[in-house]
Amino acid sequence: MLMQIQIPYDPATNPLNNNEWSFPLLEIIHIVGFAIAIGSIFMVDLRLIGVGMKRQLSSQLAKDLGPWTLGGLAAVLMSGPLIFSSDPNLYLNNFSFQFKIVALLVAILYQYTLHRKVAASDPSPVVGALVGIISVALWVSVVAGGLFIAFA
Repeated sequence: MLMQIQIPYDPATNPLNNNEWSFPLLEIIHIVGFAIAIGSIFMVDLRLIGVGMKRQLSSQLAKDLGPWTLGGLAAVLMSGPLIFSSDPNLYLNNFSFQFKIVALLVAILYQYTLHRKVAASDPSPVVGALVGIISVALWVSVVAGGLFIAFA
């Protein structure tokens, strides 16, 4: 059995817990941010895999969609800690949340290192497909972790 983490926290002091609309609106911002970020990454991944947008180079597509990816991730990285603040003990002791955070860190690290370098270089079909498939798997893991937070 895992040790439960408990930090001193009074939910009544958090404004997100005192207004019936603030938490759902923050969740919407979080989900829309993820949709924009992952959607733009997925479009580049499809190009790398060779499934879509074959008339456009992966380097140009990555460059064009880069600001959308960054904007979506910024929304996620600002709204996520606020959502976490609504009940930190719940999230800290939730395996799905822990999985999501690790997957998110790995996915962001991968996105801004190997994925970015390969997409910018217009790689061979095999290298592009491998990098794209790994990227899709990482981001699907992040989303799955987030979805299962409610069930753990």
